Amino acid sequence: MGGKMLKFVELGERRPDKRAAEARRADFGEIYQPFDPEAAAAQAGRCSQCGVPFCQVHCPLQNNIPDWLMLTAEGRLEEAYELSQSTNNFPEICGRICPQDRLCEGNCVIEQAGHGTVTIGSVETYITEIAWQRGWVKPVKPRRERAESIGIVGAGPAGLAAAEELRRRGYQAHVYDRYDRVGGLLIYGIPNFKLDKEVVTRRAELLVESGVIFHLNCEIGTDVTLEELRERHDAILIAGGVYRARDIKAPGVGLDNVIPALDFLIASNRKGLGDAVPAFDSGALNAAGRNVVVIGGGDTAMDCVRTAVRQGAASVKCLYRRDRENMPGSRREVSHAEEEGVEFVWLSAPEAFLGDGTVKAVRAQQVYLGVPDATGRQVPQLIEGSSFSVEADLAIKALGFDPDDLPGHFDAPDLAVTRWGTLKIDHRSMRTSLDGVFAAGDIVRGASLVVWAIRDGRDAAARIHDYIAAQQAKGAGLGASVAAE
Repeated sequence: MGGKMLKFVELGERRPDKRAAEARRADFGEIYQPFDPEAAAAQAGRCSQCGVPFCQVHCPLQNNIPDWLMLTAEGRLEEAYELSQSTNNFPEICGRICPQDRLCEGNCVIEQAGHGTVTIGSVETYITEIAWQRGWVKPVKPRRERAESIGIVGAGPAGLAAAEELRRRGYQAHVYDRYDRVGGLLIYGIPNFKLDKEVVTRRAELLVESGVIFHLNCEIGTDVTLEELRERHDAILIAGGVYRARDIKAPGVGLDNVIPALDFLIASNRKGLGDAVPAFDSGALNAAGRNVVVIGGGDTAMDCVRTAVRQGAASVKCLYRRDRENMPGSRREVSHAEEEGVEFVWLSAPEAFLGDGTVKAVRAQQVYLGVPDATGRQVPQLIEGSSFSVEADLAIKALGFDPDDLPGHFDAPDLAVTRWGTLKIDHRSMRTSLDGVFAAGDIVRGASLVVWAIRDGRDAAARIHDYIAAQQAKGAGLGASVAAE
């Protein structure tokens, strides 16, 4: 290892410099400064190169983390990038938005030993940004072009990862998306302070250079039917997201200014992209000057509270029915939100929205956590007589997402779904109930992480290749039989 590794015994954990909270509140810029080369190499050198790399084990993409950390520590950055991108189509995106505290960094051996984790996500972002700057990131150029075309529904991370992998094998990849930009929720759902839009658009441009063909503003079931796509392409991959907001059954939920989280985030992101957003300009989806209450404890809720702060809200509170230790969102995001002035009201369950036509307050009950259920999580129990009200003239529901009725929307009644409404697939082949139609990402597993969507997209591309090969073998066998007769 040349004396470059195992530096955790003499060097503490350090992340890239973080902008001051007061400065962050004033704009949507990313909150971390870029790693400088010396700091990146030093932090990579803290890796213990352990025999069983739990960071890699707990990464959905099985990234070769110890190896590219060692290469970074040795200054071999082009090799580090090549190794990083060999298992991950979008390492600079994962480096920014993966919940590393729950995945690789949270399972780092030296973190468990009390030395502080290796800052894996920051190093991953650093080496990929260097790769972009130095021209090492190249479009995919297959060794030979194939005649078969694959139709991909959805230009989010699963669809984009699949498209790139299919192009690598020479297939003609056509991506259909109902939005006007490539990226799905990477563009419209995740705020700039976590993922600058330029990071996504340059990847989209690279895919175009790779030969991926995009059909934007094209909604399956409205502009083109699924059956027409099946006739047009040799195989189909459905890689859409789950966007239907879960609602809360409570009096007053229909009051004005009680809005779904995604409506709020999409309006903010579109405004930042320079689009005309009448609902934002009118104030309907704008937190400026308002007392904002966000209901939920996941990453979407964190995006909402931190967006509201940057829009100039008078106050921002987050109501969550469990405590900090039991929330599903990234603890790092909670810490960032608190630094920026968000107040968390833990162990609180909303029971009504109060107001005359327009919401004025959220009434909630205090909660205690009871015995664990079958999932191992403690069940929230309401405390009788503990109601209290929180002032709110904008209430945002960030309660999760469910899939749309795809069989109905696609006019494909034979497209099987699970009891949760997600697409039902054979998990070995990733095939749906329709021949030649595959599915991957959130539409199969439910609302999940970007890194899992990338993994699913890569796996789906491999399974589609297997399917095409099997179809060709079958056709060759039939041709031989006919010739013999």
